[in-house]
Amino acid sequence: MSAPLRALDRRKDGRPAAPVRLLHLGLGNFFRAHAAWYTEHAPDAAAWGIAAFTGRSPAAAVALRAQDALYTLLVRGPDGARPEVVSSVSAVHTADDLVALRAYFASTDLAVVTATVTEAGYCRSSSGDLDTASPAVRRDIEALAADPVAGPVDTVPGRVVAGLLARRAAGAGALAIVSNDNLPDNGQVMARVVSGLAAAVDPTLLPWIEDSVSFVTTVVDRITPRTTDEDRAEVSRQLDVDDPEVVPTEQFTEWILAGDFPNGRPAWEGAGARFVRDVRPFEQRKLWLLNGAHSLMAYAGSIRGHETVAQAIGDPVVRGWVEEWWSCACAHLELPAAELDDYCTSLRTRFGNAAIRHLLAQIAADGSQKVPVRVVPVVRAGLEDGRVDPGATRPVAGWIAHLRGHGAPVTDVRADEVTDLSRGTTQEAVARVLTWLGVADERVARVVALQVADLEEFPST
Repeated sequence: MSAPLRALDRRKDGRPAAPVRLLHLGLGNFFRAHAAWYTEHAPDAAAWGIAAFTGRSPAAAVALRAQDALYTLLVRGPDGARPEVVSSVSAVHTADDLVALRAYFASTDLAVVTATVTEAGYCRSSSGDLDTASPAVRRDIEALAADPVAGPVDTVPGRVVAGLLARRAAGAGALAIVSNDNLPDNGQVMARVVSGLAAAVDPTLLPWIEDSVSFVTTVVDRITPRTTDEDRAEVSRQLDVDDPEVVPTEQFTEWILAGDFPNGRPAWEGAGARFVRDVRPFEQRKLWLLNGAHSLMAYAGSIRGHETVAQAIGDPVVRGWVEEWWSCACAHLELPAAELDDYCTSLRTRFGNAAIRHLLAQIAADGSQKVPVRVVPVVRAGLEDGRVDPGATRPVAGWIAHLRGHGAPVTDVRADEVTDLSRGTTQEAVARVLTWLGVADERVARVVALQVADLEEFPST
């Protein structure tokens, strides 16, 4: 009888915990495959530990505490799977541990706050401002206004403002806040909602934020699917450990950052990160070509019966739709054609990597937050040139068909609102959704209605 597998242990498997100088919001797989990986591979990693806080579920913090905050990154490529134990996370906390959150913010050691909280975590209204009509946002504002020292908060903007209030009170100095979510100009998105909540709680905090807080904008990329039992079994087989917190990922990774770090940062460039003056050309490239194609496959590909990205891109019909989408999007990107061609070539390889089981249902979640930034700008760019590109509108059609019950199930922070828009006849649904997206154009509506009807004719599986 074989001996039971042991848990990960820093004394045997990892580096000693580094002093906490980084704080992260959102202890999910992507953070652990991306920012934590870059910190692990920075040449000065021993000086930069991360305190990470969970998002919606406390489960990851509970599991990681049992193994000294270590976890295994399982890099899956065509040549097999390679496990690596990551030591860069020094402490883990549940989202409601506000005492620890405020203490980290109040420490002069803290230099950088990073966040991977999904598009929905920013609590924005349709205008892009803080959604002050949200009950959760209102509760945070009222709690901090009544008690800025210990008021309970639940939202990401609320937690950041609670931390900044503690930092100002402690005189702990400047720091950088780095958004790592797939949003255009994500640094300004964070700045806008944080400033909105700060203004509602204590307007005197705004000039302090202006002087003391840098909001860094990024482009991030590394496909990181949900963990499966197969991933855990592979790590157990190779390392003889029982790690419930295995994170599967691909070989490719990218991190492009623009902004100041007034209190220092890890030498992430030593791990391959790029620091530039303007991320916007790279941001558009990634959001449109990778994320836009992902959304297209998540909706239209799942309607055709596929479960994963690799399956969808292997379907000649879906592959053709993706190529059409890329052609439309590339026509409006500022980067050189050769660079865009190289990027699309890399995406074909990445999408076809069957070793990465990237579920379309996972990508399909929160389309109300994704479609407006990944797809709509390309549709609008075509309209500005006087044409409607079917290759550009098909992701919108796929989303509408998805909202009408086809393909992947609807999981969306605004599910009730957007599914209501999609009710009725195809023409009615298309008109309402296009108006909601800000592209209410009769030419677009005609093309999208035909595409929705075509998708809905595909037999359910």
